[in-house]
Amino acid sequence: MSATLIPNLTDRFGRRIEYLRLSVTDRCDLRCSYCMPEGFKDFEEPAHWLTFDEIERLLGAFARLGLKRVRITGGEPLLRRDLPALAARIASLPGIEDLSLSTNATQMDKHASALKAAGVTRLNISLDSLHAERIEAVTGRDVLHKIMAGLTSAQQAGFAPIKINMVAMRGVNDDEIDAMVAFCMERNFVLRLIEAMPMGDTGRNTQYLDLQPVKARIQARFGLVDTAFQGGGPARYLGSPDGQFSVGFITPISQHFCGTCNRVRLSVDGTLYLCLGQEEKFEFRPLLRGGATDVELENAIRAALELKPERHEFREQPNKIVRFMSATGG
Repeated sequence: MSATLIPNLTDRFGRRIEYLRLSVTDRCDLRCSYCMPEGFKDFEEPAHWLTFDEIERLLGAFARLGLKRVRITGGEPLLRRDLPALAARIASLPGIEDLSLSTNATQMDKHASALKAAGVTRLNISLDSLHAERIEAVTGRDVLHKIMAGLTSAQQAGFAPIKINMVAMRGVNDDEIDAMVAFCMERNFVLRLIEAMPMGDTGRNTQYLDLQPVKARIQARFGLVDTAFQGGGPARYLGSPDGQFSVGFITPISQHFCGTCNRVRLSVDGTLYLCLGQEEKFEFRPLLRGGATDVELENAIRAALELKPERHEFREQPNKIVRFMSATGG
């Protein structure tokens, strides 16, 4: 630990920042309608990607200052070659208590065992429908069978809990929400329903659905109650009375959670984004490749957190963010 800095990652609004979402690629094998447009080719140059050594060094500096949780994201992170090797390096960093992965699961059947052995403890898997034709309409690919195979492989590898992320979209899959609740109850998955965010043209064109009425309906139909279940992120949960099932609601539009935001996002090129709905950022690649010392990295991290805004402005300025979700990191 650096002798000049106290291990306490706190922003200027008093929020403790303990959670980093690490994008290891901006590429994806799907083209989800709310994330990346079909035909998009403006990807980051591989020469600009942080190397595994650079990622380990930077996350080590974050961990010395108090970072505890890391989620590996993309694009689709399983497209990054040798990802389990990187996961093992992150999991071994002193101070990192939790390492998780967000994925579309199309590649999961090939990697589940290696990821579990590397130290990944939890998975978030995107699944917006239980119907093959709807999955193809949303993602641009006929992949429901691959996702289901990935889910089976993940369970067989021993991952628990497995969280299912469903972006709830009016007129697209809102009539399936109750069926998804029943599916997750049956398969012992945690369900998380997510409001679409106006990130780039793709996000703004998504049919936004207010989840507050959905929450009330689900609670009544399935007899759910308030629960003490806690995740590392912003979801607010309901659960079954027997404690066997939980459903979370991520509501950045209808009920934002900015006051308790504990996370930042590191893109594949080493850019730290302080908020999904604002433009503040800090570029670490020049420091990593310019000979910065560990103390200089730690000072830069503290300086970057001073840029974190108080809240997003998705309602007030829905056209503000032009970058796509895939470029920021999920």
